[in-house]
Amino acid sequence: MSVSFPSPSLTGPVYLITHEFYPVRGGIATFTEEIAKASAGLGYDVEVWAQSALPQHERSWPFRLRRMRLRGSHDLWCQLRLAWQLVKARHQLRHAIVYLPEPGPMMAMMMLQFFGARLPRRLVLTFHGSEILSFSRNPLRRWLAGRLIRHATRVSTLTNYTQELLLSYFPEAADKIFLTPGALRTDLVVLPTQPVRRKNKLIVLTVGRLHPRKGQLLTLRALQALAPEVRSRLEYWIVGSQSKGGYAATLRTDAQAADFPVKFLGNLPDDELAVVYERADIFAMTSVNHAQSIEGFGLVYLEAAAHGLPVVAHDVGGVSEAVRDGVTGLLVPPHRPAQLAAAFERLIHDDELRQRMGDAGREWAGRNCWKQSAEALFGANAPDS
Repeated sequence: MSVSFPSPSLTGPVYLITHEFYPVRGGIATFTEEIAKASAGLGYDVEVWAQSALPQHERSWPFRLRRMRLRGSHDLWCQLRLAWQLVKARHQLRHAIVYLPEPGPMMAMMMLQFFGARLPRRLVLTFHGSEILSFSRNPLRRWLAGRLIRHATRVSTLTNYTQELLLSYFPEAADKIFLTPGALRTDLVVLPTQPVRRKNKLIVLTVGRLHPRKGQLLTLRALQALAPEVRSRLEYWIVGSQSKGGYAATLRTDAQAADFPVKFLGNLPDDELAVVYERADIFAMTSVNHAQSIEGFGLVYLEAAAHGLPVVAHDVGGVSEAVRDGVTGLLVPPHRPAQLAAAFERLIHDDELRQRMGDAGREWAGRNCWKQSAEALFGANAPDS
């Protein structure tokens, strides 16, 4: 099979191709949606090609949206279907900028490379972290990913950590790599700063899918290690959907043994989640590297900071670029349970520290702008290959 993508001109629409788009939740989906909105706001002609969704989950967007007949998974059948969609659309992509913001469509494009297809000339890629390890540890994928990167016009990452990781495995990105940092969701409602109120219970909150990498079990066990009089002042609230495997069951078993309330709130819509953030006192997401899955950044840390919550987190991956240690939260080395418990104890006992870090977090969370990242991806100064 040999398929030729015609060479595009230097101007034209932006086709953003993704497997992670609303109603999918998570950091990559948020990044994809916000880049598309920001690009449309800058005047780019944007069309998003996304995975299928039920009609009741649709909403209006400031750009065109095309739903493809695929689930958006990383399995071979889904990649083949997406690759065939790209083949059929090759003439439509002639004068386009083709943007692949996550690994699903990258794998489909890599598959086309394997079969000898010529790729769109203006190709932009964004890497988040875990896919770098996944691509690099398979010799065939590593070769195909390297070819894809060499062909790309621009390559971006959200953090310096991910940039260094990408360059360590794929040095061919060196002359075209740049940062597109994440920012707050544009529809995030942030209330004015409120004075610290004395409460009978302090609420520790985690927002993230129930997965070993997100560290809910580590947070729960650190809270269980606190002194009884400290535990009597606590509640632990967990927001997030269940992932595959037995992790959620283990987490619930540990929660039943705790002598303080542990609430599983499930996957909440944004308006209900905002209320939960406002009721919480400390945000915790103690991520760890798990197999080939790493925390490249963590937009949820910014979201929590914007709500005035001090953060407790592990110092892994790109987390230190989302949480300022000692300023907006406390970073602890991973696999140090005593240090993690001590970080919680410090914040629980110090009302003024929580207030100070929460105030600093509100300012810190708003420092980045989606339009700056979009302009970096598609702006007039972008190099063309």
